Amino acid sequence: MSGQGAPEGLTPVLVRLKLSLLRNGLRQSGGRRAAYLGSAVFALLLGALQLTGFAVLRGHPHAVSVAVLSAAVLALGWAVMPLFFPSGDETLDATRLVMLPLRPQPLVRALLAASLVGVGPLFTALLLVGCVISVAHGAVAYAVAVLAVALALLVCVALARAVAAANTRLLTSRKGRDLAVLSGLVVAIGAQLVNFGAQHLGSSGLGRLDPVTDVLRWVPPASAVGAVDSASEGSYGVAAARLALTALALAALLGLWSRSLTRLMTTPDSSTVQAPDAGRTRSRSGGPARLFPDGRTGTVTERSLRYVLRDPKTKAAWVTSLAIGLIVPVFNALQGTGSVYLACFAAGMLGVQMYNQFGQDTSAFWMVALTISSPRDAYLELRGRALALLVVTLPYATLVTVLTAALVGDRARLPEVLGLSFALLGAMLATGAWASVRFPYSIPQEGHKNVAPGQAGLAWIAIVGGMLAAALLCSPVIALAIWTNVSARGDGLGWLLLPVGAAYGATITLVGLRLAAPRAATRLPEILAAVSKG
Repeated sequence: MSGQGAPEGLTPVLVRLKLSLLRNGLRQSGGRRAAYLGSAVFALLLGALQLTGFAVLRGHPHAVSVAVLSAAVLALGWAVMPLFFPSGDETLDATRLVMLPLRPQPLVRALLAASLVGVGPLFTALLLVGCVISVAHGAVAYAVAVLAVALALLVCVALARAVAAANTRLLTSRKGRDLAVLSGLVVAIGAQLVNFGAQHLGSSGLGRLDPVTDVLRWVPPASAVGAVDSASEGSYGVAAARLALTALALAALLGLWSRSLTRLMTTPDSSTVQAPDAGRTRSRSGGPARLFPDGRTGTVTERSLRYVLRDPKTKAAWVTSLAIGLIVPVFNALQGTGSVYLACFAAGMLGVQMYNQFGQDTSAFWMVALTISSPRDAYLELRGRALALLVVTLPYATLVTVLTAALVGDRARLPEVLGLSFALLGAMLATGAWASVRFPYSIPQEGHKNVAPGQAGLAWIAIVGGMLAAALLCSPVIALAIWTNVSARGDGLGWLLLPVGAAYGATITLVGLRLAAPRAATRLPEILAAVSKG
């Protein structure tokens, strides 16, 4: 960032630029304007309610614990926000200013001031004001509270900016788009964790937060709230130390941000530099891929697993299924309301990935279609895709079942539930193969929609109809499980469900693939047309 120096009045210029970006963005469409205004009103109302809640909490024995922990969680939210919502603020990408003769320090100050404009900083300020009100007692404490709120707010904003600057290359790459796609999953998991923590605290009391609070009082920016509490107790030296620690954290973050900006604006993007071995041809993958069958089946299996790792939409669907399949049985078990049979949810969530197998190929399916000239080729294609799913699902479903049985304390039903999971998985693979051939639909590559316009009905028919058909196909194994639990003659025979369910699932999978293969071989043009609309 060389040049003749920063121009005078850089801070007002960037603040006006931030306001102009916001105003012009709202002018693009009425829907965007309504969404922004609605979210702003919701955030401000939520902030006002939080402030009121902290005011009511004033004088409570554990008010300090709640206030300090809230400030720490707020800072954590600011830290991770740029990673999952990189496009939420156009000014996060400082590379847009790379051609201007700006020096790091003035630019950091100007960007920090511009970052304070928006709904997020206002919501943060309301929450921090509520935190200090709940712990402040006395004139000195209120004076410290003013400085504490300012420092804590600046630390939060600087933390977000430092993280964004350090990861700008990542956030503007394909991996950054992957993170944005997965942001909804992270929010869902976080909501489950917060819900579980709230229920646990509700049953055990807020006193369990005190040990954590003792540590967080020295961790910025929560240390600023801890300083207000120390000033209320007359420990002015401790209050000054905690404020100084917060100020030092702010200075460190600004220094890190400045160095990141310098490196970002003076070094070339590595993605534009050709790797030394870019022109070399790589041989077929080694490692676990060597264990796959030879021929078309092994190749299709490896290709499908590469889709999971590289395609953002496919990766998001798999990670969501993996997370929800674990969260539902495990969290219910931890809350004391679970059942070992909920472990079947894991196999069911991943079994859904078999539906619409060709949709993830989009218009590139024409290359696959060119290699299919007979029902045998179609069978090998479908078998390879099913094997890719089994490579992940079998160990995963087993792990979730064992973990759920251990948490619930019902290890005796472990073989029975494993057999049910394997039978359910086999039924979903069979119906998924048929649905992929009969009801294919396109998955748009851009945006957050997983179904192309006009194909929502196909998606519902494929998934809902397939799941109902899978449940019906599993009815013999389900009936056997019910008989072993209800009938006196079936007592102690639950372990038989493991080999029976595994054999039944394998058999029905092979039958489903063989029935779907001839249909796939004759519907290649229709499948290509359906998956190319996104």
